[in-house]
Amino acid sequence: MGKHYCKVCGYESLRWLGKCPTCGEWNSLIEEVELPSFGFPSLPSSHPVPLQEISSSEKDRVLTKIGEFDRVLGGGVVLGSIILIGGDPGIGKSTLLLQVGDALSKSLGKVLYVSGEESAPQVKLRADRLGIESPCFYILPETNMQYIISTIEEIEPHALIIDSIQTIYMPKILSSPGSVSQVRECTAKLVSLAKGKGIPIFIIGHVTKEGAIAGPKILEHMVDTVLYLEGEKYTSFRLLRAVKNRFGETREIGIFEMRDFGLEEVLNPSSFFLRECPTNVSGSVVTASLQGTRPVLVEIQVLVTETRFGIPKRETVGVDYNRVNLLIAVLEKRVGLHLSSCDLFVNVAGGVRVLEPDIDLAITVAISSNFKDKIVDGDLAILGEVGLLGEVRSVSYIDKRIREIEKLGFRGCVIPKNNLEGLNSNKSFKKIGVSTVKEALESLSIL
Repeated sequence: MGKHYCKVCGYESLRWLGKCPTCGEWNSLIEEVELPSFGFPSLPSSHPVPLQEISSSEKDRVLTKIGEFDRVLGGGVVLGSIILIGGDPGIGKSTLLLQVGDALSKSLGKVLYVSGEESAPQVKLRADRLGIESPCFYILPETNMQYIISTIEEIEPHALIIDSIQTIYMPKILSSPGSVSQVRECTAKLVSLAKGKGIPIFIIGHVTKEGAIAGPKILEHMVDTVLYLEGEKYTSFRLLRAVKNRFGETREIGIFEMRDFGLEEVLNPSSFFLRECPTNVSGSVVTASLQGTRPVLVEIQVLVTETRFGIPKRETVGVDYNRVNLLIAVLEKRVGLHLSSCDLFVNVAGGVRVLEPDIDLAITVAISSNFKDKIVDGDLAILGEVGLLGEVRSVSYIDKRIREIEKLGFRGCVIPKNNLEGLNSNKSFKKIGVSTVKEALESLSIL
């Protein structure tokens, strides 16, 4: 009889349990019969070295020449690192890594792409569509980890891509591919290869219906970087977000557009999100959101209608639902807008998600604009955090945000009054400082 493992968090038990004691999921423990564990693969023996004697250099990074991808990684691929990429089916994970592998084959040398889901001719068809013709790009349609390791020893690649980790298995472990034991042991072996040989390894991971990477949570702890490729399958917009990065900023994002020839970088994301921004329409407000280290201008759209039922309907896309309800309460209590009998819909145009509180003022202005049916000046951007007392709080990196607003041709912005101190003086660019939501609405002639 084997052990029982939780397929969500990796908890192990000698017997079956209806509810996992660690993560609280029901019916998540599955039985796996396995041989004695081989443990974590041992690395070459080493000795303690004083920190001051250890040399570190950015030369250990390799640029893929895909600017948005390099940005998310913190400035390029670190040699010996292991990078996990997750995302919904059909979002473009394999396409992205084929393009990354092609770029690395031109700068590093041999790149081995292990395909556990597609045959070599199928991968070739996609590579032809992407225009990949590098002689140093190798394809291996294999799922047996032992054969993969022997191939690595034979051709000695400078980078490795695994598509996907849920299809790879160790023959000595008596459980199916994708199980907790298989994913854990195969990833441990890949980590050992990456650190021992000093080659970067990219792993594609399937996601569950909740959006998390399938398999034990330890999978994300074992790797150096975890990236998520997000976006709607039926739109061309794709966003690469880092949720863990030992070598860079975890808040950084990369923006791509899916084209016939693959993923193309969006060099100016602000203009990309505002390219269809309407004018002379109430309920539309532009704000500056900080995505990682880069400010991005997005459009907040709000629709307020009279409810036909007893309970008003509230829907949000791209912003936090609970935060919007909080802002509605502030408008009712501090400003006097009667929104309790209205259906209210809030959307961030373009499909991007903005969760920072610095766009609170833009949301409140957009709600008030559509409720009063008064148009907000299209040449003004609005940003600021709103407190429960109706006060407008200062935002971080205001200089970066204002520079991006100016670059896109806006003639002014409404910002918290506390952010006016220390700003570079530009007389041609109007800065309206406000301390309360009511003051902001009055300055925009909405109340």
